Formats: sequence, C-alpha cells, structure tokens
Amino acid sequence: MTRQTLDSSIVAYASTMNESEKSNDPTPAATGMKKGLTSYGDAGFSLFLRKAFIKGAGFTDSALDRPVIGIANTGSAYNPCHGNMPQLIEAVKRGIMLAGGLPMDFPTISLHESFAAPTSMYLRNLMSIDTEEMIRAQPMDAVVLIGGCDKTVPAQLMGAASANIPSIVLITGSMLTGSHRSERVGACTDCRRYWGKYRADEVDADEIAEVNNQLVASVGTCSVMGTASTMACIAEALGMTVPGGASPPAVTADRIRVAEETGTLAVKMAHERLTIDKVLTAKAFENAMRVLLAIGGSTNGIVHLTAIAGRMGFDIDLKALDRMGRDTPVLLDLKPSGQHYMEDFHHAGGMATLLRELKPLLHLDAMTVSSRTLGEEIEAAGPGFKQDVIRPRDNPIYPQGGIAVLQGNLAPGGAIIKQSAADPKLMEHEGRAVVFENAADLATRIDRDDLDVTADDIIVLKNIGPKGAPGMPEAGYIPIPKKLARAGVKDIVRISDGRMSGTAFGTIVLHVVPESAMGGPLAYVQNGDRIRLSVANREIALLVGDEELARRATEKPVVIPTADRGYRKLFLQTVTQADQGVDFDFLRAAEMLGAIPKL
Repeated sequence: MTRQTLDSSIVAYASTMNESEKSNDPTPAATGMKKGLTSYGDAGFSLFLRKAFIKGAGFTDSALDRPVIGIANTGSAYNPCHGNMPQLIEAVKRGIMLAGGLPMDFPTISLHESFAAPTSMYLRNLMSIDTEEMIRAQPMDAVVLIGGCDKTVPAQLMGAASANIPSIVLITGSMLTGSHRSERVGACTDCRRYWGKYRADEVDADEIAEVNNQLVASVGTCSVMGTASTMACIAEALGMTVPGGASPPAVTADRIRVAEETGTLAVKMAHERLTIDKVLTAKAFENAMRVLLAIGGSTNGIVHLTAIAGRMGFDIDLKALDRMGRDTPVLLDLKPSGQHYMEDFHHAGGMATLLRELKPLLHLDAMTVSSRTLGEEIEAAGPGFKQDVIRPRDNPIYPQGGIAVLQGNLAPGGAIIKQSAADPKLMEHEGRAVVFENAADLATRIDRDDLDVTADDIIVLKNIGPKGAPGMPEAGYIPIPKKLARAGVKDIVRISDGRMSGTAFGTIVLHVVPESAMGGPLAYVQNGDRIRLSVANREIALLVGDEELARRATEKPVVIPTADRGYRKLFLQTVTQADQGVDFDFLRAAEMLGAIPKL
C-alpha cells in the first residue's frame, strides 16, 4: 500500500497535527474520530489504526467523518427501571442519524436502588467516575446520558459536568400504575403504605402477596414523586433535557419520540459546541431548586443537586434554600405529598404546565440544551389547559416548599424535613428520645413487644450517614414500632443522619450534619433525652447542656470508620457530608465560584 492510497483524511490530519494534539490533549481542532487519540508517537498512525479497527464493525469512511455522538447505555437485567433501554437506544440512534451524526453506544455502571448493596448511593460516585472517564477516554463530540432509577441521573450529570462536553439527558420514564381490588396503586409510596398495613395486621399475608403483583405494572421508574421522578424534573429544570422530557411514562410512544428528538438535538449541540458549563449555570441551579420545592420533591434531590453543583464550582447555601422555600409553594398534587401519579402529571402538560405557573420565580434567561432560554421554551409550549394535577400559585396544595431546612445543637451543619409529607400535628413537638445505635440494633429491637416507646416519643437512629453505614442508605424511613402500628399509630417523629426514599412520607428529620460516625452531636444522644422539633422555627434541638455532651464525648469517643482496601477505603477516606452532596472531595471543582441560591 502506497501513501497515496491511504485515507486522505488521515494524511491531512497527520500533516496538520499541532503539538498539543500530538500529546493527546483535546483541542477544538480535534473532532469525531480524531478526538483523544491513543499516543504511539505518530498521530497519523494512531488515527489510521483506530479507523482500521472500527471498520471491522462495517463502518465506511463516510460514516466515520460525521460528528460522533456517544450514548451512555445503562441497561441491565438488575435494573427493571431501565427495561426500555433497547427501544430508547434505537430511537436515539435514529435521531442522531437523521441529523447527520454517527451514534456510538457504550456501557457504564447501572444502579437500581433495590439491587445494589449496601445501597445504590454508595456506588453513585463510582458511576459518576465511570461516566466521566468513559466520556474522556472515547472519541465523542456530544453524549446522550440515558438514566432513570434514582442515582443514575445524578451520577451521569456529575460525571458529564466534570468532563464538560456537550451533554443531554434522556430519562427512561416512569412505570404505569397498577390496580389492587379496584384501587389504583403504584410504586413505591403504595408499597410503604401497604407494608405498614401488613405490619399493623390490617392486611394478611395473602393480600400483601396480591398487592405485590400490582405495584409495578411495567418497566420504568417509580410512578410517584420519588427520587427518580424528582431527578427527571430537576434535569428538565436545569435545561438538560428536550422540552417535555421529564414526564412521559417509559412504555409510551411519547417517550420514544423524546428519545429520537434527544438524538437529533445532540448532533446540533455537537455542531454548536454547546458544552455543559454553558447550561449548568448558577441560574440553572436556582431554577432547579425552585422546581424541587414546588413539586414536593424527594429530599434526596438536595443531596444530588449539591453534588452536581459542586462539580461546577458552586456550594449550596441551605439557609438561602430554606428562604427560597418560604415563598415557593408546592403546586404538584402527586404522591407522597398529594394524590396523583406521574402519568397524570404527564397528561396535565408535564413540566411546561408547572414552569408556566412558576414563571415569576424563575430565571427565564437560563440557557437550555436546545440553545433557547428557559423562558423561550415555556413560551414555545403554548398556553395551558384545564387540569387538576398542577395547582395555580394562589391555590397550592402546600403554602411553602416541600422541604424545610432545620438547624440547632443536634444538627450544627443542618438537617432537613419533607414538611409537605409530614403530619402537621407533629411538626411542633417535644418528646423523649428512643435511641438505636445503628441499623442492626434497629432491626433487632424495633418490633419487640417490650420496647419502651410511645407515640409521643422521638425515635433516633445513629450511624447511617455517609461514613457510618457506609453510603447513607434510605434507612431514615424508620418503621413505626410494631406495637404502635398495631395500636393504630400512623406517624411518629424520627431523626437520623441517613436518607429516606422520595416515595416515603412521615415526620422524619434526615441528613443530620455532622453525622454520628464523625462525632456529631447525634452520636451522644441517649435514651430519655428530650428533643424539640419546631418546623416553624426551623429548629431541631437536643435539650441537653453543652457540658454534659462534652462529658459524654470524652467518656465514649467516636471511632471514625476505616477500611483496609478497595473502593470502601476510597469511599471512607474521601466522602463528604450531606451538605456537600456526599461526593468524593477530590471530584469537586478545583475552584469554587461561590454559594447559591443568591437571594
């Protein structure tokens, strides 16, 4: 073979290669298959070798000259929430090819809350690293991030934020609702409600088995405003999805059309070099916070938004977020804060209807992946129509944002409560502490008939924070002690340094900072201590003097968890607290730009 018979693009590229490209440093000049070449000391040979191998899959030179669009494939037999992944990838590829791009799907870690031990949160940061490094390592001009179940969307946004190429999110979509004895049911608020009935002996083993078959009627994410649905809405509020991308159920034609449009838009973003830093701005994060509060979203949304913002150089000011919540009502009537399901939200117009109601509170000039502003997208969605799922601002389902931020001597760094899903009678409450040292202690004693507990007490669970568990599992949804459940008690104040599912409900204080495993005040709470919760005053107070707490800390100092090797060692050495997103400290932006929201 002579030099004249070589692919002309290889020759041209080799002859114009600058020094930064020869050192494998990505520059604006490097696009498509020329990006991120493996260094053999000869750039022309590197491209020649790459094209030789990819042609083994049957690609032509014409195909390889197009913009390359990566597609992060998170399909897994262990992840039924992503069960529609093959159809979504096919539709994305169709959209990319219709727009003149070359689709290249690649696998990454996939996480499902029910199939990841000890908790999917423990692996979220690992998935973000996987996503970031695969984006960096492989040639792509833009990337489509397909995620759905709880931690996948934040992990992908975290990784893409750090990689900083044109990126667009495609949500897998929610499941359909089922029916149990003529009652509409859906995962997983109704899972918890029926399990509570079972624990209280209100339903028997046969009926709980029946309802188990109906709670998840199709593939897709939880059908209520759990963490997956929350992150879907947040992704659209951030400007990271096609308009209307948050709400279509997984098994609908609407979802497939969104997937095709996502592929088409990804090619446009590649041509315009609309990198993620132009979308994930301070204004975008503030819009997402408004939406989180207005939808009665999952408390996990705060942790994930904080982690994504940290990758872009922003800290979340929890006190400012709480001030924002005081004038941001809950408008979305979805379980667990309301009555409806995600498919109802979609039929009501989805995010366009919600954003239209929130317009006076939003930064309408925030850029989106469509290259239009959020305000322009709201206008393009057209006028609203009559529906009963999304309330007007003058008739909210809850007058303030769904989440309140608490502080006090029990949580010097803050804690949160989902006030829209709590019992109003318990949000101003003082009670006696009933303490469990860890999740194992809880499992051993919570259902004992001799447990010294009443409905007026406050249950405290320690050591389920980022380091204590490790991974900050959703064990913060502490079950009602069986003796109380049988007596008809439906709610009780509960406090922990862990998380709870966005599908859960109750008067539950979460994300206590610092966590007990780090020697926070929570570590020194004892049975019989008095605790005061005042949501109105945003206070969570341990009614024990500072001298007594200091004495307890001296008598029994906390031993911070460690590990000998592997990912667990990395996690325990570098994970941050909830107020910094439970990210690894070395993954946050090298330069922090300031705190948001700025009110």
